[in-house]
Amino acid sequence: MDRSWIANPDRLSAEYENGVGEFVTFVRGSLDVQGLTKCPCNRCMNREVHHIDSVRYHLLIYGFLKDYIHWTEHGEQSNPQVPLGSPIQDTPPCMNEQDDEMVEALRDAAGHAYDIGSSSDLLSDMRPPAEQARYDKLFEELHNPLYDDCMKFSALTFIVKLMNVKVLYKWSDRSFVALLKLLHKALPVVNRCPRTYYETKKLLCDVGLGYEHIDVCKHDCTLFYNEHKDDDVCPICGVSHYVRKKIPHKRLRYFPITPRLKRLYSSKHTARAMRWHKEQRLEEDGKLRHPADGEAWKKFDSLYPEFAGDPRSVRMGLASDGFNPFSHMSTSYSMWPVILIPYNLPPWLTMHRSNYLLSLLIPGSKSPGKDFDVFLRPLIEELKVLWDGVQSFDSYQHASFTLRASVIWTVSDFPAFTYLSGWSTQGKLACPISLEDTRYKSIRSKISYIGHRSFLEMSHSWRNSK
Repeated sequence: MDRSWIANPDRLSAEYENGVGEFVTFVRGSLDVQGLTKCPCNRCMNREVHHIDSVRYHLLIYGFLKDYIHWTEHGEQSNPQVPLGSPIQDTPPCMNEQDDEMVEALRDAAGHAYDIGSSSDLLSDMRPPAEQARYDKLFEELHNPLYDDCMKFSALTFIVKLMNVKVLYKWSDRSFVALLKLLHKALPVVNRCPRTYYETKKLLCDVGLGYEHIDVCKHDCTLFYNEHKDDDVCPICGVSHYVRKKIPHKRLRYFPITPRLKRLYSSKHTARAMRWHKEQRLEEDGKLRHPADGEAWKKFDSLYPEFAGDPRSVRMGLASDGFNPFSHMSTSYSMWPVILIPYNLPPWLTMHRSNYLLSLLIPGSKSPGKDFDVFLRPLIEELKVLWDGVQSFDSYQHASFTLRASVIWTVSDFPAFTYLSGWSTQGKLACPISLEDTRYKSIRSKISYIGHRSFLEMSHSWRNSK
């Protein structure tokens, strides 16, 4: 059987379309009872299973694996007669078993095209062209060797592993650029190693590791965001937007959480784990094994039954605290990260740092104080959208659904509680529980909180102690 059509770059040609038809006819004899089979397109690479109609659509859109000449994954014998000189590898020579996780991670980042029906269903749910082109470029980098005849690294895997070493050993940007220059001298003339740190970061941003820069007023009055993005002065205090030449006084780093929540469901493993709180959690009265066993979770479910009706709705906790990012404690600087923690996962995954969602990095030489809510604005706006719901894909059920999310509590120390809640934890009414009923007494310049025995049982021995 002539399979030269596989290498034809024109997927609109009659030769390529007829070849895809021959493949589909051949595969129909080895389908399972549900009509599913492995998809050999450039996106799925025989690692994902779809309906035969979806496979045909993928082959017409994404192209056929050029190295998949022997159709051994679809019932063909291991040594069929093929034209002399045809390649026989099912995977690029620069990829090995260690790169499988990279392929899966990239596929999770790329998401899905909502392959849940016939080709007509797929047409209505395709990814935007610009986004699709970005991921096509990443898959191309993943399959291109670092240089000709390189058998160990693709361009993408080399960059990711190089950046991993940079982070582990805390290399400076200048030392990293110097290493890139040295690598270019050591590698063959034609290679795909980035020449600058900027090129490296740009490629990693395409994977989904990027963030947004939002300028901040010098006095933390407002963010130069949305309608105020191009303002030259602060609309509140009138101070200039920039120090000089488009350099802002402060810059907030914002990491959108919607793509990362979608990614939790784009992998079949994490998509199943996100249902654990509802489908696998052992409920036993008097035992608190998971936040879902607590009264706050149950109260939230009773207030919003529509949200609670779907176990895939994400309940999150928000945590924040200040720290000094520099090694010298004498340096006065305070960085405030804001982290979201998805509590749908089982306890051993919830508290794993790989599942923490960093959403904000608040800069400043001092804590944001009462202006903390100003910095939370982009996160709150995104949470409002997530409360109404966004379209996502569940890889565990192979179906699209409306993804909703909500923050149901905060985690912080007592000083940070002031910034998050807006209730002052100093002075006469410092107790966030008693509020206006806080019992206090002024002793010179200090405030003393009294009346603690009133919370004890009437028969408690401490009530009468002096």
